[in-house]
Amino acid sequence: MRRIAVALLLALPLLAGCSTTRLLRQPAEVPVTGKAERTRTKQALDYSVAVAIAAPPATVWAVLTDGTSYKSWNRTVVSLDGTIAAGGRLALVSHVAPKRTFKLKVSEFDAPRLMVWEDGNSMFLGVRTFTLTASGDTATTFVMSETFSGGMLGMIEGKLPDFRADFEAFAADLKKEAERRAAPASN
Repeated sequence: MRRIAVALLLALPLLAGCSTTRLLRQPAEVPVTGKAERTRTKQALDYSVAVAIAAPPATVWAVLTDGTSYKSWNRTVVSLDGTIAAGGRLALVSHVAPKRTFKLKVSEFDAPRLMVWEDGNSMFLGVRTFTLTASGDTATTFVMSETFSGGMLGMIEGKLPDFRADFEAFAADLKKEAERRAAPASN
């Protein structure tokens, strides 16, 4: 324990000059394939996925912001408590880290096009950005990116799982549920 404390004290001058990155890739830069990508720069690590959904943005947004139903449609989530709204606080447990509860803040909320969840501080920050873009009247391009940054990234990165499979599952599950909700009722 003492070695870790000494190492952190020695690293503080190096870390003090580090900054955080909120969004490494712009939504238009993410291919709409349903396949997640990992991007690493000197300053940040990013996972991104984009998928076309045959449902209007309002329907996709309704699914994305209904926290009480996440477990019913989203296989990446163990639990989600809190209110998905501007300034909301969330407690998320994911299958990728089932022993950890992520305490998230909804820092941006612009219905039905943009939502941002974040957790951390200037030393290590995770920012998940959800972007919905209308593609005609009845379709949406959904992009989800999570950017990790800060002075502690280099030390924490090796402990992070590869999120690509979870991002692909999240996007596929959202697509399936939004398209189910948008489908016309059959007689």
